[in-house]
Amino acid sequence: MNITDTLWQYINKYYISGIVSDSSYNPVDTITYGILLGISIFGVLKLLEKLDVEINTAFIVSITPYVLAGSSLRVLEDSNVFTPPLQFLFITPIIYFFMFAVTVSVLALTVTLENKGKIKDYRLFFGAFGIAWTVFNLAMLLVVGEIQNPAPATYILVLGVVSTYIIYLISKKQGFSLLTDKLNISILLAHMLDASSTFVGVNFLGYYEKHVVPTFFINLAGNVTDYPSIVMFPLKLLVFIPVLYMLDYKFDNKKERKLIGLMKLTILVLGLSPATRNTLRILMGV
Repeated sequence: MNITDTLWQYINKYYISGIVSDSSYNPVDTITYGILLGISIFGVLKLLEKLDVEINTAFIVSITPYVLAGSSLRVLEDSNVFTPPLQFLFITPIIYFFMFAVTVSVLALTVTLENKGKIKDYRLFFGAFGIAWTVFNLAMLLVVGEIQNPAPATYILVLGVVSTYIIYLISKKQGFSLLTDKLNISILLAHMLDASSTFVGVNFLGYYEKHVVPTFFINLAGNVTDYPSIVMFPLKLLVFIPVLYMLDYKFDNKKERKLIGLMKLTILVLGLSPATRNTLRILMGV
């Protein structure tokens, strides 16, 4: 066996087979995708600077529908709407590249139209396209399937909102302004919804966690509780509160404002995307 065959077997084992079978991640691809994400953040930052796009609350609101569009598109794939090889385009992580390409293309187009005076505010048209795409995907889900589990999906939403509100009230009472900031608490809500979807799906509906680190802690918690995925709630807080603290208090807000904004947007996407996909999958019973 030559080095080419060995390399191909390695790539197939740790990267391609997981995409083809849509199975759990492994430590190798997890680390690789994490590195790619870090590199991509700086690439996206340069791109947004070139487009002269300010990363503020209004921009984050306008880009959020694309997260929902990507997640609902992923559920369409889960529903076996697509067949190979088109199917592989909508499996993680390839779907992230696809969504990135579409999102950036629409963003560049709307920014160009604004610069030429064709439209007044690119964010309105940019956001509207994402909303239309999401609505279309949801309509397609209802065409190819039907709502199977409304109650569990409702539990996810209620549990995510209530847990976030409790954290907000405690933070407000203790004067912990980090988690009373509107954007930060929105980010936390996305991750509490993600934790809630994992909790409901894994413990009560027979789903399983695909990611390496959460799987490790869920298995560990299984030694002490019958509802091991409840560990996702403290795990989310232990990871993202320190990250948000670093961004808000350890970075220079004036010099690194765009980087901070992009980092927060990335963290929001990392919570909202799986939360939406998981909840829609549970709702549609796929």
